[in-house]
Amino acid sequence: MENNTAIRLYSLGWREVRTYMFALLFIIGNIVLPQLCHLIPQGGLILLPIYFFTLVAAYKFGFRVGLLTAVLSPLINSALFGMPPAAALPIIMIKGVLLAGAAAWMANRSKGASLLALIAVVLGYQLVGGLIEWAMTGSLASALQDWKLGWPGMLLQAFGGWLVINLMLRK
Repeated sequence: MENNTAIRLYSLGWREVRTYMFALLFIIGNIVLPQLCHLIPQGGLILLPIYFFTLVAAYKFGFRVGLLTAVLSPLINSALFGMPPAAALPIIMIKGVLLAGAAAWMANRSKGASLLALIAVVLGYQLVGGLIEWAMTGSLASALQDWKLGWPGMLLQAFGGWLVINLMLRK
């Protein structure tokens, strides 16, 4: 089930046009998916959609594509739709950057996309991001919100990310 040999992972540079082209595609995904999820009551809090394409972008195409996706997606969504709210942007962007770093690091280290690797990435960025959120807000309840409400989104990121990377992005 976890054949890692059939996918190619990239680490695109800042001077490559492909970096910005792929980032744009993933940013569009991170704009469309949250809008769909917000049709469900508390869909954003439960499904954590702003992180999905950041995970795929960074894992498949490297930190730079993931970083652009992580930073620009929430800013554009907030500017266009008011979601996430401006007050939530700092922690969402911090978690997105942590996710991009963890995903790119894991992809580089493992040279494949196993389900266990993606679970580790998701749990890792959420753990560190939650600790940072707790330190920033002083609220343990806020820091635990993704764990309490967003566990379906974390599962979606790990399993859906694995599926997209391994089945749809083979090459």
